[in-house]
Amino acid sequence: MRNSNFGFPRIPPTSSAAAEPSPKRRRIGEATDPPPEMREEALERLRGVVRDCAGKHLYRSAIFLADKVAAATGDPCDVYMLAQALFLGRQFRRALHLLNNSRLLRDLRFRFLAAKCLEELKEWHQCLLMLGDAKVDEHGNVLDQDDGSDIYFDKDAEVHEINIKSALCFLRGKAYEALDNRDLACQWYKAAVKADPLCYEALECLVDNYMLTCEEESELLSSLQFGEEDGWLSAFYSCLITKHEKEYLVEAKFKEFEQEACSISSSSSGETMKNNIDVLACKAEYYHQSGEYQKCFQLTSSLLERDPFHLKSTLVHLATAMELGHSNDLYLLACNLVKDYPQKAISWFAVGCYYYCIKKYDQARRYFGKATGLDGTFPPAWIGTGIAYAAQEEGDQAMAAFRTAARLFPGCHLPTLYMGMQYVRMHNFKLAEQFFTQAKSMCPSDPLIYNELGVVAYNMKEYRKAVQLFELTLDDTSSSLNEMWEPTLVNLGHALRKLKEYQKAVSYYEKALTLPTKSLSAFAGLAYTYHLMDNFEAAINYYHKALWLKPDDQFCTDMLTYALESICQSTARRTIV
Repeated sequence: MRNSNFGFPRIPPTSSAAAEPSPKRRRIGEATDPPPEMREEALERLRGVVRDCAGKHLYRSAIFLADKVAAATGDPCDVYMLAQALFLGRQFRRALHLLNNSRLLRDLRFRFLAAKCLEELKEWHQCLLMLGDAKVDEHGNVLDQDDGSDIYFDKDAEVHEINIKSALCFLRGKAYEALDNRDLACQWYKAAVKADPLCYEALECLVDNYMLTCEEESELLSSLQFGEEDGWLSAFYSCLITKHEKEYLVEAKFKEFEQEACSISSSSSGETMKNNIDVLACKAEYYHQSGEYQKCFQLTSSLLERDPFHLKSTLVHLATAMELGHSNDLYLLACNLVKDYPQKAISWFAVGCYYYCIKKYDQARRYFGKATGLDGTFPPAWIGTGIAYAAQEEGDQAMAAFRTAARLFPGCHLPTLYMGMQYVRMHNFKLAEQFFTQAKSMCPSDPLIYNELGVVAYNMKEYRKAVQLFELTLDDTSSSLNEMWEPTLVNLGHALRKLKEYQKAVSYYEKALTLPTKSLSAFAGLAYTYHLMDNFEAAINYYHKALWLKPDDQFCTDMLTYALESICQSTARRTIV
């Protein structure tokens, strides 16, 4: 038999006479047995110490003390406390064994904690079995939930807690998403947020992973039952899903949130709720979607100064910096992200954005691919891969990336929109129109869709329809036009020129030229319109400006020659007369 002294020298056994306690000591021991109320007081003190150890992240101490309390009492609450301490100490197998042996899995808390252990162990099928059989419809209504809800300790505590059934629904959603059953995951996430609107994680998964269309998001939000004191939360959720609405509607949503937030804000606090970083991140996302890149960049820069590790602000900042061509900012941010979060998809997405910004598309694709390898459900990386392929005119690979994104993120209209753009490049306008119409059904408030439909109508020689669509695009943009919508102004000018409405065409070309981009197309379009109006001097002036941007442009070179010949002939005729 193995020696129990672990290799240390043995101490000779004490004689029985020495081991026999004196009668005096035995009597003292008997006299100091604590009464029951003192034992309960000591146990309650230990419970408090366990909670404090967990709060101070001293998990080994918490496990040691909770084990002694549970052994002394056998009370289900103390067993649960021990299981919680084991879970926090990342001893998932031991916690699961304890919960299974407790014979208390009919209690929702015990079942949920056991399922959380299985989640950490990545045993998703066992996790679903632990959560029990239940069915949910496509609207997130639970039809048959067998959770053993006849037993639940501390029910009174639910007044200040997330509803346990909401947590169970959310965990089911995570399990189904891990098993690539995104339809069921979406339904359970909806069930979770319906069971308790305070379950923000469920709504965040639905919105960030593009599981719902714009219309479905609005329907879900209208179906939630908020408490009287949760008006601020309802207003915040409205801001969260408002991305493509008109500017006055978005501003109204944020003002409503500020008013509702007064109910939980302290007037003496240094920071009001309207300056909360999550709220401002929503506003930054709106600025990005509406093309207000400079305003968005300034806002996200200030947010990252306050909290450099706020990843939602970081993602918007990356996308905006790429649009503005700020390669130095992208490089520094990518380096920091790779150093701090080497296992997160956003870090390698940032590296891809940097290479895309400096037009090294092969490297950009490589790092976008690394991001999708780390997290296959990271939407920006899939879309970035498609855009990088499209920049190199590799249409088949771009379409493959966009199709994957459309399959993984059914609520995101961007992959469908970009597929339509690829078909426009291929001059397959009928098929492009079908994809743009599908994107419109998913997100009818995005102005970019109407611009692309106008491009299709223009190329199909439906100029009146094109004018209507381009005007609709400009109506749906923010009150102040920015460089993102310069192509729409130019497109509208082209369509009006085709309809021989030259004065209107000139006005839109001139509007386009007030923006910082000042594109070749705007100068050439304005020059050609003046040419058609027989205003040769103005035409020659703008042909020269267009050729200054691109000296080898064949159209402008030829038309400039023709305009010079025309003005010479006109001058000669006037001289003869």
